[in-house]
Amino acid sequence: MCTCISFGKENHYFGRNLDLETPFGEQILLTPRQYPLEVPNQPTLSTHYAMIGMASAAGPYPFYAEAANEKGLCMAGLNFPQNAYYVSPGEGKGRGIASYALIAFVLGQCATLSEAKALLETIFITNQSYAPDLPAAPLHWMIADQTGALVLEQQADGLHLYENPTGVLTNNPPFPFQMEHLRQYLHLTPKTVENTFAKTLSLTPFGQGFGAIGLPGDWSPASRFVKTVFLLQNSLWGQTEAEIVTQAFHVLDQVSMVRGSVLTAEGKADQTLYSCLFNATKGIYYYTTYENRQISTISLWDGALDSQELQWVSLQRTPQFFSQSFSYPSAMVEG
Repeated sequence: MCTCISFGKENHYFGRNLDLETPFGEQILLTPRQYPLEVPNQPTLSTHYAMIGMASAAGPYPFYAEAANEKGLCMAGLNFPQNAYYVSPGEGKGRGIASYALIAFVLGQCATLSEAKALLETIFITNQSYAPDLPAAPLHWMIADQTGALVLEQQADGLHLYENPTGVLTNNPPFPFQMEHLRQYLHLTPKTVENTFAKTLSLTPFGQGFGAIGLPGDWSPASRFVKTVFLLQNSLWGQTEAEIVTQAFHVLDQVSMVRGSVLTAEGKADQTLYSCLFNATKGIYYYTTYENRQISTISLWDGALDSQELQWVSLQRTPQFFSQSFSYPSAMVEG
């Protein structure tokens, strides 16, 4: 269960909630240009674009949940159970890429969304696992830059690339359903509504927000998709970086998982492990964790981009509280 957003032209922003019942060893990872990307079934990428994002520290290959490269291209993987369909390396047509390797493989070679589309049209996704105890996770992906967004889904009938005009992705059902489902909410508006129920009755709203009655508020993927599209399309973003970043985290907060509100079939509590946002144009990565609501930030450009070593940063999970005290006029203090 996750939610991903993409927006902005002059500065492109890309973010997501990572919703899971247990941590996966996540840390911020910078993969520098000279780190060898040993892609299964493919020649090693000895040089490539640098990238930064959240990744599992379980092995040597950069297993990103989401990342942005130095050119501003972004990509995230989201849970897609029951629909994701992977094959063995010898079964598909084109180049077989393991699902865990896909983000680094694409961001390492592509500077733009159009380049990513051309590359993805030549591949299929394989069922190779990252480690013996980590089977291939059923995923679909959103890829975006300032020109737009694509959704990549591989199902039993093949690999599909969809244009995504909403800049939003959640989980099941497949993306065409999510777009069709939006048509049930054409009547929603952030504006104050007028009485169309009965013109002969003097009826007025008794509060604000009546225009959004019917906007889904549950945590199912289809509901989160509708709610996030509504919020993203109607948000007033402000002008400064601080205003835009703050607003984006407010949008993500509206579809985040409160621990205990969603339980898995095994009885485990789903929760938003972290929320993040890239300013992909400037190479800045912002994040919060479930425990620490203060926004932390790190820049791609502060890393050793021409190194041959992966560079890890642990998350700031300890809650941060800004302590204040009362101040009194000097006359009151003297009295």
